[in-house]
Amino acid sequence: MNAEVRALFPGADEQPYFDISANSLMAAPVRAAIERHLGGRTSGRGDKTEMVATVNRARSSFASLIGAAPDEVAITKNVSDGLNLFGASLPWQAGDNVVLCPALEHPNNIYLWYSLARTHGIEVRSVAPEDGHVPVEATAAAMDERTRLVTLPTITFAPGFVTDVAAISAAARRVGALTLVDAAQSIGAQHTDVDGLGVDALAVAAQKALLSVYGFGFLYVRREVAQTMTPVHVARFGIELDAHETAYSDDELRFRAGALRFDVGNYNYLGAAATDAALDLLSDWGVAHVEAHVRGLAADLSDRLRDLGLPVVGRPGPHLAHIVSVGESGGGRHYTADDPAMNSLYDHLTAAGIRLAIRTGMLRFSIGVYNDQSDIDRVVEAAREWCARTRHGQSSTEETP
Repeated sequence: MNAEVRALFPGADEQPYFDISANSLMAAPVRAAIERHLGGRTSGRGDKTEMVATVNRARSSFASLIGAAPDEVAITKNVSDGLNLFGASLPWQAGDNVVLCPALEHPNNIYLWYSLARTHGIEVRSVAPEDGHVPVEATAAAMDERTRLVTLPTITFAPGFVTDVAAISAAARRVGALTLVDAAQSIGAQHTDVDGLGVDALAVAAQKALLSVYGFGFLYVRREVAQTMTPVHVARFGIELDAHETAYSDDELRFRAGALRFDVGNYNYLGAAATDAALDLLSDWGVAHVEAHVRGLAADLSDRLRDLGLPVVGRPGPHLAHIVSVGESGGGRHYTADDPAMNSLYDHLTAAGIRLAIRTGMLRFSIGVYNDQSDIDRVVEAAREWCARTRHGQSSTEETP
């Protein structure tokens, strides 16, 4: 990517921003789309037909981004909304099981399964991580003929490794199970083809690498799967209507084709306006170019922090996308680190004006399309200062009688 892309993000020059895994900086064209939407609402000239058209344009753009058809994409509020819509709408039978790796899942892809265990009598089968990865062989070994669903992240929120989704989904198909992925950290930062991955459903929110705002997201459901499902939540936008507004009889309760049946509505029209503009940017740039850019910066940051003697999790390779983590995986709770050194380094970097996060014991640097080499240099220099100060302090302490 080049300076022209970075210039679209005014916040990129205000601080080195390494927190796209929480939410992205906003591009000027996305803000302009929001302001146009608000202008119409403020003046009373907003047209609902146009707003619905914007929703459907965003739906089609997202479908194209992941290699799906528009009727395989539902509009949601966020990732957890999509996961819950899909998970709760499956025809569970007591004794069915769901397989996942809780230690590497965001909490919102854990709670719902234990809730379904209480309400539907299903079994939650936990797989332990291996070196920070969702293990393929152990996950496959946990499946059997009663496995209805396997769920996993495309990229973990921490330490940020790429999951071998295709291998796990292939194992799921062999036992007749479905695959649901939390794609919060990958869409927009990594090329995604749902057919190539072999997934049956995918949930994503728009505020991260899709470069948009909170409160808008997408749920992909493979058409053949969606056609067999009865949505747990039903509303007008998910129903196929003829000439009248409302269905009054059971015969008229006909769900829309594919994943469109999961639309509840009304939509977050402001979020749709922002996301439509953001998807236009991604289409212009090409996600393959974005991926190459953020992976390159991540590899450089990973190598240089490791050269300073910091405990970088994992080495550059196929598993490393746009997230670099430093610390001990699992050495803390969701927003904390148990290691005082990691907390000290976090405080030092924050004081130096660098935006990053702590997740499950690690410092997380998540790189966006707007980052450049100068941002990486700023982090490395601040980390070098901390290392020198810390080691000098240790030496002084050791020399004190």
